[in-house]
Amino acid sequence: MKLMVKKMAALTICCGLLLTACGEKGKTGEASSNAADPNVKANISWLNILHTASPPTDTIIKKIEEKTNAEVKFSWVPDASKEERINTSLASDSLADIVTLTILDNSSVRNALKSGMFWEVESYLNEFPNLAKISQDTRTSASIGGKLYGVPFQKDLARNGVVIRKDWLDKLGLAIPKTTDELMAVAKAFTEQDPDGNGKKDTTGFMDRSDLIYGAFKTLSSYFGTPNNWKVSDDGKMTPEFDTEEYVQTMDYMKQLYDNGYINQDFAVTAKTDQQQKFAQGKAGIYVGALFDSKNLKNMAKGVQDNMELVLVNNITPTGNEADRAIWAANNGIGGLLAFPKSEVKDEAELKRVLKFVNDLMDDDMYSLLTYGIEGIHYSVDANDAATITNQDLWQQEVQPFASSRPNETGYKIHDADPLKAESDKLIKENAEHAVLNPAYSLESETYTTQGSELQKIITDATYKYILGKIKIDDFKAAVENWKKSGGSKIISEYEAAYQAVKK
Repeated sequence: MKLMVKKMAALTICCGLLLTACGEKGKTGEASSNAADPNVKANISWLNILHTASPPTDTIIKKIEEKTNAEVKFSWVPDASKEERINTSLASDSLADIVTLTILDNSSVRNALKSGMFWEVESYLNEFPNLAKISQDTRTSASIGGKLYGVPFQKDLARNGVVIRKDWLDKLGLAIPKTTDELMAVAKAFTEQDPDGNGKKDTTGFMDRSDLIYGAFKTLSSYFGTPNNWKVSDDGKMTPEFDTEEYVQTMDYMKQLYDNGYINQDFAVTAKTDQQQKFAQGKAGIYVGALFDSKNLKNMAKGVQDNMELVLVNNITPTGNEADRAIWAANNGIGGLLAFPKSEVKDEAELKRVLKFVNDLMDDDMYSLLTYGIEGIHYSVDANDAATITNQDLWQQEVQPFASSRPNETGYKIHDADPLKAESDKLIKENAEHAVLNPAYSLESETYTTQGSELQKIITDATYKYILGKIKIDDFKAAVENWKKSGGSKIISEYEAAYQAVKK
């Protein structure tokens, strides 16, 4: 069953678990009292997720501090290691004032949130103008057990699609693919027909990474009609996505890509930064991920692949029929939470000061700063509020790392003048009309909370092994049965009970 979303402000989070000791921050009774006064400079620690190869310089940090009247200590965690780092930090209680949690389905994270480790914030949001604008639907969706343990990040609902080298399509006389078979044919041609014209067989169709969610797999699976994590029948019976025929079809598709060399053979161990760099270097012609990545890919290619032309595609189906279009919605539009541990944020006065800091990050000028940088140095803006990056290298060094630091990414006047970004914004907005939600996202399962992440490893491992040809389909189905016997069946029954309770 496909749940369609017509209008929804999506949320994502930009992470952080800081490792700054309370003593270092000087958290005395006097400091807590000062924290209540917005006119007094606050000391705020924030461990943030880093999606770039290097952390930023202090240029933007100083501007953040100036605009928020706060001294902010960032500690950066590479995206590739965020789950391990978060789990370790939660277990050791080595946190920070602001803890950005993007993986809300992680067992350790859910247990920590439900344990009372973090402040409940919903009753405070309406005291701050920007936080007060977060809709009730968003607050409810981001809650766990009916309680909101942080500020949800507001992002687009369904951002993914396919980015293709149009110059390679044109060189080989190929049309823009509209079906999964046509996409496979393009991957084959990009691998076998020397699309870069260097006389060598050194390109592949797809350039993918070791991520079954934000890499190619989940987007392709939604094209095949796979449910978003869970499928609910008319009588309330729930089926995990990996126990559906559509999931198997996706594995077969990926296996065909792998077996024929149409995808980078090391995709199962490739990091996102390496994936993007190799695509920008001309090693492949198909990238599946966030559509707005296209702008960065094109910029990364400057000086290396200056002739690169990209086309964005968001309407691929097995049949080519518009009625069959579907795209998964990441976390139902909830990207995570900016959470505030009680071990660091000692009292209500401190909480309100940190919430004011987050509220200030959502101002228009702060969005511009965290997105484009400093006007006249990193970007220029025209009379139509369209921003153009004028110093790409400086922007990448000083501004781009803050892409995961914006609590809200919707509703601002200033917008990107880059044609690829404008096109991706248009297609992402269109995606919302075909978004497939996870019907279990807001439901509670005690077994999932305690064992979900561990059990998911059974399926993740089996999926990779099947695609790589290390196991057969019967082995994969045996792994699914192992998942059920190890606790999966309890998850199913608990979700079914929770679903029925919500329907009443």
